Amino acid sequence: MTDTQQNSQARQILAFLQREGFVAPDEKTSLAPLAGDGSDRIFYRIRTAGAGSYCAVMPDSSRRPDAMAEAQAAAFIGIHLQKRGIPVPTVHAFDPENGLLLFEDLGETHLYDVLEEQKRQNGEAAWKKLAATYREVIEMLLYMQISGSVRFDRKWCWDTPRYDRKLMLEKESGYFLAAFCRDLLNLEEPAPGLAGEFKKLAGKAARQPAVYFLHRDFQCRNLMVTSGEIRVIDFQGGRLGPLGYDLASLLIDPYAGIPAGLQQRLLEHYLEQLCTYGLDDRAFLKGYKSLALQRNLQILGAFAFLAERKQKSFFRQFIPPAARSLQQLLAGPDGDNYPEFRRLSEKIIKILERQT
Repeated sequence: MTDTQQNSQARQILAFLQREGFVAPDEKTSLAPLAGDGSDRIFYRIRTAGAGSYCAVMPDSSRRPDAMAEAQAAAFIGIHLQKRGIPVPTVHAFDPENGLLLFEDLGETHLYDVLEEQKRQNGEAAWKKLAATYREVIEMLLYMQISGSVRFDRKWCWDTPRYDRKLMLEKESGYFLAAFCRDLLNLEEPAPGLAGEFKKLAGKAARQPAVYFLHRDFQCRNLMVTSGEIRVIDFQGGRLGPLGYDLASLLIDPYAGIPAGLQQRLLEHYLEQLCTYGLDDRAFLKGYKSLALQRNLQILGAFAFLAERKQKSFFRQFIPPAARSLQQLLAGPDGDNYPEFRRLSEKIIKILERQT
């Protein structure tokens, strides 16, 4: 973004703040750009002389009308989740004319930052300290999935209203093949049987009831730690979906690198909590691995796209652990159903090992 564009946005934001009564016309106000991770949206931290602090989010003007629809989804879904008692940032205001969103400022500490600091200080022992935090996150996640689905209006969704088989094939396995296998690794055409295996996988994952609130990017960089409490951000892609997807997002998260043994214990904790809501843990487990595979495909597609196409080198370091996660998911009995997919995952590991 050029200085001219940034100055224009700053004027729009200040005018909106004054019009809505957040700042007085003569009140000293500062706007500082913030990094947006993998998002195309533009973020600012606003500080006012009256000790107020806000986060402003502007849509990417090059993506209209999708960017405007995404901004509107963030406003409506954020307000809904807050009403349902889910710890999201307060939506202070929304300008439908330009898509400007004014959120509560949650600070700068992501759960990712807490993990990295604990690992730096305590090494492998860090996970003993972090396990309790993750159990708390899991309990909050399940509450969000169930409570967030109550009176959820699918018209708020900007991408698709429900996580379904079509989305899996186009935006997960299709994304993986195009952005990761073809564009990043320069792999030749996939084996003839792979498309059929991806359809089989999506069909199995689609059998899970898609009636719960789905965040679709529930991982440690979308969880803030504010005054010792976990808060959820980046929910604008929310829709209805199955329970297992967001849990898989949290447990196989390459940013976090949760050890396999702890992943299993956290899964068991989720199942225990599931039973307290009267839900069937055995039915959940029937589809969990399929949803975890779908999520892993999405992760690799997204990291490849961000690293290669968007030239955001930060994401490149997380591609090998995401590839190893995929290999591990396919190593068990579930992988016997997808022999071509398993062979591809093993080939990917060898390619990545040669590149390091």
